[in-house]
Amino acid sequence: MEDRVAWEELPGALRDEVRGRAGQVTRAESVTAGLNSPATYVLSTTGGGRLFFKGVRRDDACGVRALRAEEAVAEVVAGVSPGIRHRFEVAGWYCLAFVHVAGSHVDLSPGTRDLDALTATLTRMQRFSVGGGVPAGRDVVRETIAGRLAGFLRGGEAELLAGPALLHTDTHPFNIIIGEDEGRAYVVDWAMPATGPAWVDVANTAVRLMECGQSPEFARAWLRRFPVWAAADPRAVEAYVRGTCRQWAARVGEAGALAGNQRFLALCG
Repeated sequence: MEDRVAWEELPGALRDEVRGRAGQVTRAESVTAGLNSPATYVLSTTGGGRLFFKGVRRDDACGVRALRAEEAVAEVVAGVSPGIRHRFEVAGWYCLAFVHVAGSHVDLSPGTRDLDALTATLTRMQRFSVGGGVPAGRDVVRETIAGRLAGFLRGGEAELLAGPALLHTDTHPFNIIIGEDEGRAYVVDWAMPATGPAWVDVANTAVRLMECGQSPEFARAWLRRFPVWAAADPRAVEAYVRGTCRQWAARVGEAGALAGNQRFLALCG
């Protein structure tokens, strides 16, 4: 990711456009947690309250594709992800401004009180599908889970991973916010959507639980709260796990992938 850009460093024409739509910006707090766009802020405005603003330069093809994906799925994921208030294409920048959700990143560590809220939101997400109406998403959400693992699946495994569910695919704690008012879990940053079996996001989240100190037994027990996991074809789960492990080992080496791959393999335990 390119270097962060301060609010005052953005083109005046872009800041004027924000002012024209949302009111005067009284404060711009840079967001540095996670892998964000180079221009990422919480904006306090006189006309629209607080906004979560993220932007990329138009010549950043990957960054633009990620924001276009978020825009494409926004209608389907509304209520689970904060809505988009404004879209800007000004002075060589492409930007989105979302409703700001005040809260904290989800706690996945032992003793957490956030799992009921997270479970409810992930259950709701399992009803999302591209066929269910992603407006421009048919042009943007073309990647499948099997396609993402292309080259790392063995004979017949790709067919096991077919499915219509719209998946987030990156349920890292930085991408899950527990609202401070209602205690509800929001899943943000739908920049890497894909389609596949509806259980993939809960499987990935179970791995995150283990990364945060939960035992494999705890993670598997939590997974059993989801009917889609109970109904999952064990062959499909194993294909996903094995393909993911092969891909990660190819990316960082067997030694570097060992701990992460052991957590994925625990899903099959």
